[in-house]
Amino acid sequence: MAFGTSTPELAVSISSASAGFSGLALGNVIGSNIANIGLVLGITALICPIRIEKQLVRSEIPVVIVASVVMGILLLDGELNLTKGAILSIGLLIFLYASFRQADTEFDHEELDLHPFRATRNSGQTFINLALIVCGLVLLIFGSQVFVDNAVTLAQVIGISEALIGLSLIAVGTSIPELATSMIAAFRRQPDIAVGNIIGSNIFNILCVLGITALISPILGGDFSTTDFAVMILFSSILLPLARTDLTLSRTEGLFLLAGYIVYLVYISQQA
Repeated sequence: MAFGTSTPELAVSISSASAGFSGLALGNVIGSNIANIGLVLGITALICPIRIEKQLVRSEIPVVIVASVVMGILLLDGELNLTKGAILSIGLLIFLYASFRQADTEFDHEELDLHPFRATRNSGQTFINLALIVCGLVLLIFGSQVFVDNAVTLAQVIGISEALIGLSLIAVGTSIPELATSMIAAFRRQPDIAVGNIIGSNIFNILCVLGITALISPILGGDFSTTDFAVMILFSSILLPLARTDLTLSRTEGLFLLAGYIVYLVYISQQA
């Protein structure tokens, strides 16, 4: 789910960097990670308090924090090049391997008896699913290009930087899948799905989206201030103590996250 909802960020970042607008690519990731926690989790917790699994507190949330710090360190010289992209991509592979190992260790084999695998397959349904995947990817690639082109045009018309557009408009736009998924989960009283989705998405945004994009084209971070990186790390870090509190993200804590995100939007809008 996290990989699927991070696909728009990947498509937009690759399109932006390939077209020479690396500021949009980096702003997209930084802004999306902030929006995922402040906006998406904030709204989700307001709808329904979120129960948080211990595994997220022990492993995944710390991984988000570490990945955010590593990203900031790699960008100290203002660029993510091929080598740094490879470092992030290797980090993604290590994370995936560790996750699958963890899942295999915790897997309850009695579930095999409760949910036996079905031996029969519907070839027609499989073909339809594959066709929908291909159509979705084609539309996503086309849509990301249109999104980037118009975002750049908008930035030029109103006289603001690519970085600011990436941090705000594009970040919120590419976070819509996470928001929709999380809100549906909250309305169905399954908000714990939202946390796993958001944490996984933020990890993928840094390790996968930036990693793969930097392998294709260098990403320049000169237009971003240390405040942007600090806010991203702060939102990731503050989630840990909030999650530890009774392993629940309450409505009050959701309001706190949402208010923090609004304050950040007001701040960056004043920097335009």
